[in-house]
Amino acid sequence: MKKYAIIVAGGKGLRMNAGLPKQFIPVNGKPLLMLTLEAFSRYDNNIELILVLPVSQQEYWQSLCRQYEFTQAHAIANGGETRFHSVQNGLMLVPDAAESLVAIHDGVRPFVSRQTISEAFNCAGEYGSAVPAIDPVDSVRSLTGNGSEALDRTKLKMVQTPQVFKTGMLKEAYLQPFSPSFTDDASVVEKYGHPIRLTEGNRENIKITTPFDLLVAEVCCKLPL
Repeated sequence: MKKYAIIVAGGKGLRMNAGLPKQFIPVNGKPLLMLTLEAFSRYDNNIELILVLPVSQQEYWQSLCRQYEFTQAHAIANGGETRFHSVQNGLMLVPDAAESLVAIHDGVRPFVSRQTISEAFNCAGEYGSAVPAIDPVDSVRSLTGNGSEALDRTKLKMVQTPQVFKTGMLKEAYLQPFSPSFTDDASVVEKYGHPIRLTEGNRENIKITTPFDLLVAEVCCKLPL
C-alpha cells in the first residue's frame, strides 16, 4: 500500500512562553519539526511526507531548511483555521486511491518510535483505522456536580499520533461539517461511523508543549527509537 504522512504543525508556542513557534524550537541542535519528519523517513524512506504549516510560517521554515541543510523531501500545505481544517488542506495533496494509507501526526511529537508507526500502518491496512495509545499511570478523577469521583483507569487510554486510516474512508470522513467535538482524527472518523482500532504507542511519544517537555525532549534524543 502507498503510504502518506500528514504532519500538522500550526502551534504558536503560547504555553511554551517562547518567542518562537514550538515546532521550530531546536532540540539537540535541530528544530523539533525536522526531528519529526526524520522519524517517518527512518521508518520508510519511500513514505510521502506532507507538512501543514500556517502561510505566515512557511518562509521561515524554508530558511531553516537552508540553514540546517535539511533535504528530506516533503510537500507543504497551508494551515487552516483549526486542526480539522489543516488536515483537510493536507488531504487535498493526497491522491484518491483505494489502496493507500494516510497517517496524521502532530508536528511536535518527534519521538514516535518506528515500532509505533509500523504497528499503526499494519493495523490500518487490515482494519481501516489505527490509533496508538498507552495506559495512564496516574489515578484519574472525573468532575461531578458534587466534586469529583474516581475512574477505573484500566478502562482508559491516553491517545497519541500518528493516527492512520485508509485514504478513501478518511477523505469521506473529512467531508463532514466541522464540530468542536473533533479533538483528533479518530473523533472525526468515529463520527463518520467507522470503528477505531487501538495499537500500542510508546511513552516517549510526548507532545511537546511546555518548557518541562523540552527538558524531557533532550533526554529522549539520546534514546534508540
